[in-house]
Amino acid sequence: MRQRTTTAASPPSDQTAETIEAADTAEAADTAEAAVRGTTSEGFTRVRGEFAAVAAAEPGLSAQLSVRLHGRPVVDLWTGPDVGPDSLFALYSSGKGAACLVAALLVQDGLLDLDRPVAAYWPEFAAEGKAELTLRDLLAHRAGLVGVPGGFRTSELADDRQLAERLAGARPCWEPGDGYGYHAFTFGALIGEVVRRVTGRTLQEEFDQRLRIPYRLDFYLGLPEREEPRYLPVQPLPPQPPHLPAERESLPEPDSLTGIAFNLHADPPTDLTAFANTRTVRAQGPASSGSVGSARGLAAVYAAAISTVEGQPALLRPEVLDEFTARHSFGADLVTGETDHFLLGFEAQGVRYRSLGPRAFGHSGAVGAQAFADPDSGIAYSYTRRRFAPQGGGGAMENHRLIEAVTSAVGRNVTGTGPGTDPGTRTGPGAWA
Repeated sequence: MRQRTTTAASPPSDQTAETIEAADTAEAADTAEAAVRGTTSEGFTRVRGEFAAVAAAEPGLSAQLSVRLHGRPVVDLWTGPDVGPDSLFALYSSGKGAACLVAALLVQDGLLDLDRPVAAYWPEFAAEGKAELTLRDLLAHRAGLVGVPGGFRTSELADDRQLAERLAGARPCWEPGDGYGYHAFTFGALIGEVVRRVTGRTLQEEFDQRLRIPYRLDFYLGLPEREEPRYLPVQPLPPQPPHLPAERESLPEPDSLTGIAFNLHADPPTDLTAFANTRTVRAQGPASSGSVGSARGLAAVYAAAISTVEGQPALLRPEVLDEFTARHSFGADLVTGETDHFLLGFEAQGVRYRSLGPRAFGHSGAVGAQAFADPDSGIAYSYTRRRFAPQGGGGAMENHRLIEAVTSAVGRNVTGTGPGTDPGTRTGPGAWA
C-alpha cells in the first residue's frame, strides 16, 4: 500500500496536489487488485490487471470473469462483497444463447428444418399473415412479434407457454420477413414453442437434458429451489453523474418499437430489476429474460458448443456451426438501432468487438453481462455482473478492454468485418437496460 504525505505547515502546492491524486489512483488500484480473487493461467496476467482496473473504476462492483481456451479454463476471477466463484447472478437475455444452441442441436438432429414455415410445426402460428414465415426468419428476429397491444403482465413474461399462446394469434409489428428487430422478451417463447411441438419437451427441459446436466453447467433456465441461497439479487443502476442523462430521460417512448419490445407500454411498465428478483421468474426461467448463472457456467456453455468439455465432444458439427455463425441481419435493427446485429439467433460478437473473428457468436444480458464463443480462436468468454451498468444492454463497456486483453493473451487480433455499432452509441434500450 502506497503512503501519501503532505506538509502540515502550508497548503499543498499544485505539484503536491498532483502527487496526492496520483497516489490516490495508485492506492485505488492496489485496493482493487487485492479485492480480485481467483486464478489465471500463464500468459493471462494482463487479463487479471484489466479486471482489477474495472473493479477500481466502479467501487462496490460485484462481477465474475471466466474464460476457456479450447475447452480448458484459463481465467477464473471474481470481485465484490459476498461474491464467490459459485455465486449466481440474474443474466437475463443470456438465455437466448442457450435457446439458440438447443435449436441448433435440433437442426443437427434433423428434427427442425430452418427453411420450413413455423406454422408447419405450430399451426396456430399462421394467424395474422404469418403462415409463410420460416424458422430461419424466426431465429433471425424477422417475425415482427416484439410485443402485443397493451403489453404483457409479469406472470405472462415469466411463462413461455403463456407468451407463446398470445403471440400465435398476434399481428406482427412489421411485415414478417421484411427487416429485423430485437425480440427482447419474446424470442425464447417463440423458439421454445417450436421446440415443444417437435420434442414434446419444453425448451428448458431440453436444455437441461442436452446441455446442463451432461456438461454439469452452472447456468439455469429455471433455477431449482435448492440453488436459491447462491443467488445474489440484482442491484439497480446507481445514480448517474450530473453530466449524464438520468435513467428516465434515456428511456425510449413507450409506444415506439423499442418501448413495445421492452414492455414499457404495459401498465405498469416492466421493471427489470424487480422482474429478475422475483422468485417465480427465476423458477420458471423464461428463455428470453429469466436465465441465472455464474460466469464459469456460462463460459462452459459456449466452450461446450465448440470444444471438448467434461470429456464430452463439441456439441455442434462444423456444418451446423457454419450455418448458425453466418450473418443473417444486415442494416439497422428496428428495435435497438444496432448495425448488422445478428448471425442466426446469436448476436454477431465480431461486429461489437473487433479483436474477435467474424464467426464469434454469443449473447449479452441486460445488466451488462456478455458471453460468446469464437470458433476461430477457441475462446469461450463470460463476464457477469450484479449491478446494472450504464448502457449495458449490449454488454457493459468494460467488456471491450477485457476482451481485448483476452484476445491479446491468446495471440489473436482478428479484425471483424463490416461496419458495427459501438455499444456506447447504441440507441434505444442499450442506454438503460
